[in-house]
This record gives sequence, C-alpha cells and structure tokens, in this order.
Amino acid sequence: MFTPIFPFLLLHLTILMMVSLSSCFADQPHQEAGLPLPFLSPASDHAHLRDLDIDGSVEFDDVRAAGTDFGHLHTSVPSAVVHPKSVADVAKTVRLVFELGQSSNLTIAARGHGHSLQGQAQASGGVVVNMESLKSPGIRVVREGGSAFVEAAGGELWINVLNETLKQGLAPRSWTDYLYLTVGGTLSNAGVSGQAFRHGPQISNVHQLEVVTGRGEVKICSEKENADLFHGVLGGLGQFGIITRARIILEPAPQLVKWIRVLYTDFAAFTRDQEMLISEENTFDYIEGFVIINRTSVLSNWRSSFNPKDPAQASLFESHGKTLFCLEMTKNFNHGDLDSVNQEIDRLMAKLSFIPSTVFMSEVPK
Repeated sequence: MFTPIFPFLLLHLTILMMVSLSSCFADQPHQEAGLPLPFLSPASDHAHLRDLDIDGSVEFDDVRAAGTDFGHLHTSVPSAVVHPKSVADVAKTVRLVFELGQSSNLTIAARGHGHSLQGQAQASGGVVVNMESLKSPGIRVVREGGSAFVEAAGGELWINVLNETLKQGLAPRSWTDYLYLTVGGTLSNAGVSGQAFRHGPQISNVHQLEVVTGRGEVKICSEKENADLFHGVLGGLGQFGIITRARIILEPAPQLVKWIRVLYTDFAAFTRDQEMLISEENTFDYIEGFVIINRTSVLSNWRSSFNPKDPAQASLFESHGKTLFCLEMTKNFNHGDLDSVNQEIDRLMAKLSFIPSTVFMSEVPK
C-alpha cells in the first residue's frame, strides 16, 4: 500500500493541466484585466515562425482561446499557436525559440486541455504548443516480462486511453477524477485521485517517457535511462521539458464496481474516517473526500446515479444552508464475488461515523 505524505491527501484536489515550459526562457507577466490584444513580436520573430518546417500548422490569427484557461484568473494572448502533428514538430518549435535566445521576445508554453488555474499554459506574446493536436503514433498496449503497459501520446486524453485498454481487460492503476485531460498535462503536475493512497499519484505509475527538452532535443527517459530528466519532468510543472509520449503501468480491470457516497457534518469525524480507511490493510479501492457548501437537494440529485439505502429517511434530509463533507468510496470486484464484497463493505461501513440517512450506493460495470 502506498503511504500518503499528507494526512488529508485524499481531500478533493483540483489538478492543473499542462504548464509552461520555461527552463530556458523567462516567464512573461500575466494580464489580469479583460482579454488583451496579442503582443506584437518583432517581424523577424513572425518570419521565423512562418518559415517553421513542420507537419502541422502555425496559427497567427485565431489565438485568443490559448490566452485563457480553466481558472479564468489570468489572460496572456500569444503571438502564435503551433498545432503539432509529430514529435518532430514540437522539437523544431522549441529548438527555434531556444536558438533565437535573448535576441527574440518569444517564450513558449505547452497547452493540454486548458485546465490550468494560474495561467501556466500561457505565453504572453510568445508561442503556445497545442498538445491536443499531437495524437500520433496512437494508443498501444505493450506486454513485457509479465507486465502490461499502455503507450500514448502526450496530447492524448485519458478517457481514450481507458477505452482502449479496457478492450484488453486492462486499466491504468491511478487516475485523475476528470478523464478529459491530456496524458502529458496531468503527468506534468501529479495526477492525484482516490487511488493515490494505494498506488501513488499518476506520476508514480509511469514506466518510460519521451520528452522534448528546453533545447529542443528528443530524449527517452526512465528510472534507468536519463533518470534525472525522468524525475524532473514528472510533476515538474513543465519546467524541464514537454512530455510527448508516456508508457503507463496497467493492471487487470475489474468487471464491476460498488460505488458509495455518504455525508458528514462533522469535519473531524470526516477526516478521521478517511485516515482510518486509507490505513486499513483490507479497504476500499478508491477513497476521496470533498466539500459541499449550501447546495439544495443534494441527495435528490444523486438519485440519477445512486440508490439510497433508506429512501424514506433520505427524502427527509435537508442540505440547504449546510456545509457538508462527502466521502466517496469504491470497491472493485468480479462476477461471482458479490456476497463476499458486500460483507467486506458492511464491515468497513460499520466503522464510520457518517449521517445514517445519507448512504447512497450504485453497482456499475467498469
């Protein structure tokens, strides 16, 4: 079992997306008032970008969307957006900016699905590399020495990775809550979710990476090859390179999942129960908590995905005006194991101090 560094690691964390590559270039100041006009780089910079010999394309006009992100706290419109079709395209773009050096106003940032909160994927007046354009060479399951891995491009979405691996009865061991994020984006941050207490975050489940460094060099790295680069890039917030391909550790996917939610009003009880569950030898496969503030009809909204254990009591529960703490758990199992899994769930639930009327469960195929 993976031992968490922080006691409350499994409180809901919002994971940032692909962040700025600035190992060789200084960050530009963010603009915080409405969306500004694009920074006007010297004509020579534009000329260099227009002459860039890549398989993809360079966009100079439709660049405003790359100047904002999910956080909507900062806006920094670039001069150009590169849409790479190959790893060579990413390398050529980074190499160009590196070689121009201090003679140029260009900076560079890689952007995944745009879920940064603080403008990390923005490059004011510089170049944004749209990593979602990089889907080559596709998703591939690899088996070596009794282990299974999936190889995917840095711009591939995790939902597509999951769908492809499930065809072979496999799945990555560690996830983020939201699967419509890019592989390179979450690996540049951490990739924390409810499995992290057991397997570590996503960055602890990577076997090998392909990376474009700040000099525009393409390097393969792992625990045994270019190890400093490997550990620097994973969770490195884009400061050591752009992840263009990753080989991820897989495990057998369960056939079914018991999905459970319960509510607390006592924060101390909520965190105490989380710590107890992640410390148990035999426990749930996914454990995560989040906060619900002043939401009406919380339990009624859950009915679209869950079944209340006590419908009559659940219908009387009032959430309006309250601060509630939700504990979400899952237990994986296969056909034929339902009775033993239900006994295990009952054993664990008996140790918890949630509000009895707020138990909701669902059984879903994975």
